[in-house]
Amino acid sequence: MFRTLSIVYHNGRQFIPGIRSTELAEPFRGRPVITTVKIDEKKAAAICPTGAIGTSPLTIDLGRCLFCGECARAFPEKIIFTPDLRISANRREDLVVRAGNDLPVKVDRSSVRQDIRRICGRSMKLRQVSAAGDNSAEWECTASGNVQFDMSRYGIEFVASPRHADGILITGPISRNMARALEICHDSTPLPQIIILAGTDAISGGIWNGSNAIDRSFIDSHKIDLYIPGNPPHPLTIINGILELMKWD
Repeated sequence: MFRTLSIVYHNGRQFIPGIRSTELAEPFRGRPVITTVKIDEKKAAAICPTGAIGTSPLTIDLGRCLFCGECARAFPEKIIFTPDLRISANRREDLVVRAGNDLPVKVDRSSVRQDIRRICGRSMKLRQVSAAGDNSAEWECTASGNVQFDMSRYGIEFVASPRHADGILITGPISRNMARALEICHDSTPLPQIIILAGTDAISGGIWNGSNAIDRSFIDSHKIDLYIPGNPPHPLTIINGILELMKWD
């Protein structure tokens, strides 16, 4: 008992007590804000390696964005990355940030499947599938369960088998070699068969979008329940996004 108290005293409190209210400081780059300042929009769009920046008006697609910050460095008066880490959405179109619109990105609760709320309102087990990922998003998913972030306190856990899961969380752009395995994994999952895409690569293909080695047919043929942007997504973004899907207040 004394040894345990001694460890706590010397190490301090390791877990983050307020996952839902925690804010991050620089250099973290979260939700971008696009001002109404006039710039050469085509020049700004040309900077982005994944085509995340649209023009007329200027937009940033968080599903394509690498959060590298190159656009903000080139046009600091136009594009500002805020520390807002709550950028998950359940509708793909809600990931597009528009000029002059400083509204938060959030899950549209009215369009969440009712069986997700009914079955997984207080607990969600997920099978994490790395579909040709580069291990960055996978590391952050693993970190979501460590002593600092501890998503299991909210009933969120990664499990070893899809048969024990409520759904799958996909990382990586989905290579041709992983397409069939991903389909089998999804088919092995019992209802409600939740599908979550974590990271830019999973949402849009990232820098590999358009490659012959990528097969995005799974995304085209299934309804996606949650998009978690980031390259890679921060553990707090992952946890808060899943909690929004579960309807935690």
